[in-house]
Amino acid sequence: MTNEAPHVHDVITMGRVSVDVYPQQTGPLEDVTTFSKSVGGSATNVAIAAARHGADAAVITRTGNDPFGRYIARTLPEFGVANDFVETVEGLNTPVAFCEIFPPDDFPLYFYRAPKAPDLMITTKSLPLHAIERTRVFWTTVTGLSEEPSRSAHHAAYAARSASTAATRSHTVLDLDYRAMFWSNPAAATREVAVALEHATVAVGNREECEVAVGETDPVRAADALLDRGVEVAIVKQGPKGVLAKTRDETVEYRPHTIDVVNGLGSGDGFGGALVHGLLQGWSLDRTLAFANAAGAIVATRFECSTAMPTSDEIDEFLRTNPAQATTKEGIDA
Repeated sequence: MTNEAPHVHDVITMGRVSVDVYPQQTGPLEDVTTFSKSVGGSATNVAIAAARHGADAAVITRTGNDPFGRYIARTLPEFGVANDFVETVEGLNTPVAFCEIFPPDDFPLYFYRAPKAPDLMITTKSLPLHAIERTRVFWTTVTGLSEEPSRSAHHAAYAARSASTAATRSHTVLDLDYRAMFWSNPAAATREVAVALEHATVAVGNREECEVAVGETDPVRAADALLDRGVEVAIVKQGPKGVLAKTRDETVEYRPHTIDVVNGLGSGDGFGGALVHGLLQGWSLDRTLAFANAAGAIVATRFECSTAMPTSDEIDEFLRTNPAQATTKEGIDA
């Protein structure tokens, strides 16, 4: 009998999943004639995006026991994402999401998650705590904190992660992905984020999400406020103004790439998967941010989300022809 070491994932994400039914034409949904179907949901998309860079990825989520749920479970391994922690919830339907496409900057989303999404039915008892404790990167989103039992499950995962002494553990990332329709009011989200930030080493969100999290929209002040909460890396996405990242010793800011936007949805998830890759590789903040910024730009030039996630080679080629433009690089050695 051999004692095999337990499997350690590079990244485990936890939270939202859906089937995206996206139009293949721009304009109002009532005028669209053809649609495509793909796996969606922010946490799931980040796992897929990370797997595109070679990461050993898995996602903790729930689907309905229905055709869309079976489609998700079947498709995840095709993207290189383990479905070991994907379970079904009887009596609830797998969520569906639609969007409208009005380039360059208007992409309304329509979530069909009533009466409750299965991914909010993750329970504390069902958590693969040993895997969570040992994974190199653990990624969650604020949406998972919006309802019980998912809220308690997330806090249990954070606590286990913080208490873990596993040598493989490196980062706990909190995506500030705030969606107003999932919350009774912003104050409720602010309270939950405050607890989650106590366990996070990396926080990433846009200016509006930072306002909910720490009461700041100015990128520098928002990043400083996140650092004051205890994270090691704070990343503030600024849309058409680029992206800023700060540690206690370093500030890096990049301009956005000039691209023809097709669909901006999914760019943040592509950014997230590339960010995970940089963290796993131990890259500098500068290199990681440039790589992630380019990933988000590439996804914005494509119609869908999960199927649009670029490979590392695609990002490297993009950066060769579209060099990253830093607006700020400050550090101890600067």
